Amino acid sequence: MTAAAIVLGAANLSEAEQLLTHQSALFGTPASDSTMRRMLAALDETVLKKIARARARIRRHVWNQLAARPGGFPWLTIAGRQLTGWIVIDLDATVITARSKKAGADVTFKKTYGFHPLAAWCANTGECLAILLRPGNAGSNTVADHLTVLTAALAQVPDASRAKILIRVDGAGATHELLEHLEALNTARRTVRYTVGWKMTDADEHAIARLPQSVWEDTLHQDGTVTADAHVAELTGLNTRGGWPEGMRLTVRRTRPSARQRAKLTDFEKKTGWRYAVTASNIRHMWGICGSHHNQFLDVLHRSHATVEDRVRTDKAMGLRNLPSQSWEVNRGWMLAANLANDLDAWTRLLGLHDDPHLARAEPDTMRYRLWHLPARLTRHARRRQLKISRTWPWRDAFLTCWQRLNALPAPT
Repeated sequence: MTAAAIVLGAANLSEAEQLLTHQSALFGTPASDSTMRRMLAALDETVLKKIARARARIRRHVWNQLAARPGGFPWLTIAGRQLTGWIVIDLDATVITARSKKAGADVTFKKTYGFHPLAAWCANTGECLAILLRPGNAGSNTVADHLTVLTAALAQVPDASRAKILIRVDGAGATHELLEHLEALNTARRTVRYTVGWKMTDADEHAIARLPQSVWEDTLHQDGTVTADAHVAELTGLNTRGGWPEGMRLTVRRTRPSARQRAKLTDFEKKTGWRYAVTASNIRHMWGICGSHHNQFLDVLHRSHATVEDRVRTDKAMGLRNLPSQSWEVNRGWMLAANLANDLDAWTRLLGLHDDPHLARAEPDTMRYRLWHLPARLTRHARRRQLKISRTWPWRDAFLTCWQRLNALPAPT
C-alpha cells in the first residue's frame, strides 16, 4: 500500500495515509502513518531478502509478458544498431538532500547535506533493479558498495536473460577490484561486457600526445550518423600502467571545451585546445552486433550511459526527492517502497501503454495528472463495482486500453 501511495504522489508517510484513506473504497481501510513507520523500521535483512526474491519472481513474469507483446522485449538501439539479446545495466550514485538532522545524513561530495545512495537501473526497461542507502559522506568509488549493488541487480535479472550482460559505470567504477570482478563474471554460459569512465592522469596525457593525427576518427550520433564535432581514437597499448585486467581497451574522445569547461582544463588540454575523456572497456566484440569492436561504436555506447540521469530524476519524482524520517531503518524501508513504486509505474507503461506515443515514456507527474488521478467514481451495482469515468477526460481511452491490457495478463506462477 505504501508503494501505491508513492505512485499516487505521496512524499511522506502522513501523505501516504491521507491518500490511501481517500481511496479506501479501492484499497480498504489503510494503516496509520505510525503503523507504516513501524512496518518500515522492522524490515531486517531476512525480510529484505524475501522481498528481493519476490520482486525477482514477479520481474521474471513481467519480462516474459514483454517478450510476448507486439514489438517484443525493449532492446536498446545504439548508433542505429539494435542490441538484441543484451541486457544493459547502468550504475550511478546520486545525492538526496536533507533539511534536518537525520541518521546517516552528512556533508556530500557536492558540499550539500544529505545522503549519497548508489543504484543500478536496467536501461532496457527503465526499472531500478537495486538501490543502496548510503551516508552522505560515502565515497564515489567505494568498491564494496558497487559490488553489493551490482550483485543485487544481477539477481533481479531473470535467468533466461543473463546470457549477455553489459555493465556501464561512470568514472567512479574505474577500480581494479570492480573491473576484475566484472571479468570474473564471464562463464561458459554468460558473457559480461563493460564500459567504465576513466580518470585522466599525466600518463594518459603523455599517451594521447603520442597519437598521430591520422588515427583520430569522427564520432557518431546516437542515431548512427557521423559528426565531425568530436573525434575518437584507440589508446590501448600506449598507456604503460599495468595491473589492469588483461584485454582491457582504452579509447579516448576529444571535443572542443565549452565556456563552462574551460576553467577545469589541464595544462595539456589548454595547450592542445581539446578536452579529453577516456573510457575503459573489455569489448572486442559483442555477439550479434556488427561493428561493435570499432572505437566509434564504443564511444557512443558509453555516452548513452548519460540517460541514467533521466532514471535518477524519475526515481526522485517517485518518492526519493526527500527521505521522510530521522531513522535510518525507516528511510531504508521508504527507499525500498519507492523502488517498488518505480516498478509499478514502469510495468504499467511497458505492458499497457507501450504503443502510446505520449505515455510510453511519460514522467511520473504526467502519469499522475493524466491517469492516476482520474476524474471518476467507483460505484456498486448488482454486487459489482463499476468505474464511471468522465467522458470528456482527454486520456479516457488511454486509461481504458491500459486497464484492459493489464487485466488480460495471466497471473504470475
